[in-house]
Amino acid sequence: MPTTLRQADLPNLELLHRGKVRDIYALPEERLLIVASDRLSAFDVIMPDLIPGKGELLTQLSSFWFGKTADLMPNHLLPTTVAEVLPPRVNPTLYEKRAVVVRRLQPIPVEAIARGYLIGSGWKDYQRHGSVSGITLPVGLKQAQRLPEPIFTPSTKAVVGRHDENIDFDTMVATIGLELANRIRHTTLAIYTLAAAYAAERGIILADTKLEFGTDARGKLYVMDEMLTPDSSRYWPADAYRVGISPPSYDKQFVRNWLENSHWDKAPPAPRLPAGVIAHTRAMYTLALKRLADIDLDNHYV
Repeated sequence: MPTTLRQADLPNLELLHRGKVRDIYALPEERLLIVASDRLSAFDVIMPDLIPGKGELLTQLSSFWFGKTADLMPNHLLPTTVAEVLPPRVNPTLYEKRAVVVRRLQPIPVEAIARGYLIGSGWKDYQRHGSVSGITLPVGLKQAQRLPEPIFTPSTKAVVGRHDENIDFDTMVATIGLELANRIRHTTLAIYTLAAAYAAERGIILADTKLEFGTDARGKLYVMDEMLTPDSSRYWPADAYRVGISPPSYDKQFVRNWLENSHWDKAPPAPRLPAGVIAHTRAMYTLALKRLADIDLDNHYV
């Protein structure tokens, strides 16, 4: 069976950060070991229940997309295998499919979001203001409607337990400078456009996605963290898509929808997830990996 991991335990490696999903360790030569756990975050709160094997599914899909978009923007992945950097007596089977060795970068303190459809916080902002992140949209759009063209809507990068907040492009420029902001906007939209077209060929709509960027000591820009996973994107089956509703999805939107109906106030602690919600969510992650990357981790373990 796939491995299950709540948090990494790697003696003699320096733990730099334990995030909502990923645990990050320092390695020599300005490298990091990033381990994707099976924790699930929704509305910026970590759920008490795990999604078994989710970290493996996320890492494999993210690595697939990093490879597919390398011509658009270099990424943080390094060719070093995970087994080479694990401490002695640590079972590599637990980490080999859920961890990667990467360049150590300085993160850009803004999350880069591309939206092709009006859903989630973008839909809520549109209902209130008729705009998303300062971008005025046509009057009369409905929930989940395709936008006339993809838009770039940055947000703050919240710490664990705090909520990200949408910001306009001018605020992003004030934070990181015009040249860098323009390059990140252009690259984010280019990656979204490529990925959306690829997904469409496989019967999947990529509604939106969130990317993160960082720079090395020389100021070179890389895309980092994760890419186009079900944790950072909304994927919808094209044959079930309807304007006016929140479509069924291959990602954690199923969990978000359940939480929205649970009367939870979106503050820690989060409620326990029913077994059916956990099983359905894992099935959707698994199906997304299979349909997008032709990778079936479950069969690997048979």
